[in-house]
Amino acid sequence: MSNLENTQSQMRKGVLEFCILNIIAKEEIYPSDIISKMKESKLIVVEGTLYPLLTRLKNAGLLSYRWVESTSGPPRKYYSLTPLGHEFLNELGKTWNELVEAVGKTTNQS
Repeated sequence: MSNLENTQSQMRKGVLEFCILNIIAKEEIYPSDIISKMKESKLIVVEGTLYPLLTRLKNAGLLSYRWVESTSGPPRKYYSLTPLGHEFLNELGKTWNELVEAVGKTTNQS
């Protein structure tokens, strides 16, 4: 992987958690729907990346889930933000806005 590709990959990883939390904040959601929404936004995420991230966020107390019976297979796990998750996302949003402003100033794009 070239230096450029590596840097681009690291930049994407840095915003992945923020984007996923924002998606979950909008509605209780099934992981494959998270992947679809990320693809729509041109942020590609695969199951091998998403599931460990969801587990880490759940273990940190930011997410909860519930099982929902499915007519077409096994029960599905639907995720939602906990109150702590909403607080965390709010703080991440503030940090993101500050970062966008700072980057804009240093790159003369704001």
